[in-house]
Amino acid sequence: MGVTLLPTRLPKGVQDVIGRSVGGLGITPNMISLAGAGGNVAAAILVARGELLAAGLVYLLFSALDLVDGAVARATGKASPFGAVFDAVLDRASEAVVLAACAWYFSERGEQWQTAACFAALLGSVSVSYLRARAEVAGVPMREGLFRRQERVAVLGLGLVLGWLTAAVAVLAVLSNLTALQRAWMLARAFRDERG
Repeated sequence: MGVTLLPTRLPKGVQDVIGRSVGGLGITPNMISLAGAGGNVAAAILVARGELLAAGLVYLLFSALDLVDGAVARATGKASPFGAVFDAVLDRASEAVVLAACAWYFSERGEQWQTAACFAALLGSVSVSYLRARAEVAGVPMREGLFRRQERVAVLGLGLVLGWLTAAVAVLAVLSNLTALQRAWMLARAFRDERG
């Protein structure tokens, strides 16, 4: 059994209200996904420039759009397999560009282990998401995990806002890779159980 620390979706009533309100403006789920990715690129630029507080606020704000695009898709009947893949790819790219900017930030300051931790966090992040995608292709649902995207966004965003970027990146490097190992173990166990 996996651990979930933060909700992956807003409560149903809130989703419906947001979905109908935003969808009624003619805004599509893909537009929201693109806006979220664009905001994360802006956050990455701010990180690279050393403007960490602003970067953290922008990162948290635009990452929160990930809770909105799905609500709009469901409320407007525009949910589609392509939309789900498009959103997932943009989510991965958004997280990667911000972590790459963190690596740049530390590298510019000669902080070598922090730079390495950013790359370790990026590896863990990609591995967690890839394991879920491969599990689902194999017919094994996998939403559980110690440190999923919402936890990673919260830790990195708060680390930027509070000026604790070194600590945040260290936590991400360790816990995202532990989550990847956890999911690999869960997938292996599911396959073993299938074989009986």
